[in-house]
Amino acid sequence: MIKALVKFVGSVLVVSSILACNESTETPPAKAEASQTEVAQESTRQTETPTHLDVYKSPTCGCCGKWVEHAEQRGFSLSTHHPADLNKLKADKGIAPKVRSCHTAVSAEGYVFEGHIPARYIRDFLANPPVGARGLAVPAMPVGSPGMEVEDRFAPYEVLLLKDDGATEVYARVTTPAQQYQ
Repeated sequence: MIKALVKFVGSVLVVSSILACNESTETPPAKAEASQTEVAQESTRQTETPTHLDVYKSPTCGCCGKWVEHAEQRGFSLSTHHPADLNKLKADKGIAPKVRSCHTAVSAEGYVFEGHIPARYIRDFLANPPVGARGLAVPAMPVGSPGMEVEDRFAPYEVLLLKDDGATEVYARVTTPAQQYQ
């Protein structure tokens, strides 16, 4: 009985993640009200010249579209592209298969941002790129990351620093949903 229940719950989580990646017009659940500091930071970002990113994704991926909205709402300017061979583009940009996700963003400087990275970490990275870095990645599609919101579910995850030599290291650990929006 317990094994059957565990299997059922696991199936529900997988289906929920898949549904989150489908095109949807549903509005995600409301987030907690923003703090005064957060509102001030967002206001400041909107008056700055937006940082432009080119985003490469499948035309039918809803979670990628939600991530684009997340980045735009936080002051980024984005152009979306739908390449015929997304995996080739990722390979050409030096993104190893083990760190891939569903979409890739590229800055004007050529830095790559793979997957559901919170916009705040991209902004931090671009403000002070580490020497020898290629970009950042959030491998796979963690539930609760920007664009992967499923009700109030959240799975802690790591933002990885991608190095020019192919190595990775932890750039940030995201242990709560609030950390994504600070």
